[in-house]
Amino acid sequence: MFPILETERLLLRELVEEDTQGVFNCFSNPDVTRFYGQDTLTSMDQAKEFIRIFEQNFNEKRGIRWGIQVKDGGEEIIGTIGFNLWSPKHKRAEIGYEIHPNHWRKGYTAEVVSKIVSFGFNELGLTRIGAVVFIENDASNALLTKLGFEKEGVLRNYMYQNGVPYDTNVYSLLNV
Repeated sequence: MFPILETERLLLRELVEEDTQGVFNCFSNPDVTRFYGQDTLTSMDQAKEFIRIFEQNFNEKRGIRWGIQVKDGGEEIIGTIGFNLWSPKHKRAEIGYEIHPNHWRKGYTAEVVSKIVSFGFNELGLTRIGAVVFIENDASNALLTKLGFEKEGVLRNYMYQNGVPYDTNVYSLLNV
């Protein structure tokens, strides 16, 4: 059963086919995908495929991705957040997230990152949550540091965006 999580202002819920437009709105926006290592979506079919992949990853215990919905803002999602490369055996996962630019600078990302970090440690039994962030992504680098993630190093030419290689920072937060 897919876990539904809540923060003061947000609902984190399973992504369903009806979220295709919201997924497309995020991942078709070049400001969102600029530091994502992911090509910008150009069709609704691609967004629908994202939702299918997120569902498959959850069913196979390889990842879990929530849609982020503002509680008093209607049904449409404003972004997604979750764990990639989830390894229950090794008690680790990597966190990933994005929010549509219309909802930046409202504290939503800190709110949902804190919530799923707590969920990861307390409910999934993770001992390590990692993050890989483009060096140029000042907002994510600052957020993760503020939330207690420690920078472990730099992966050179680790991710490609629009055919260009980028260095990334590697972070971790340990449940010790």
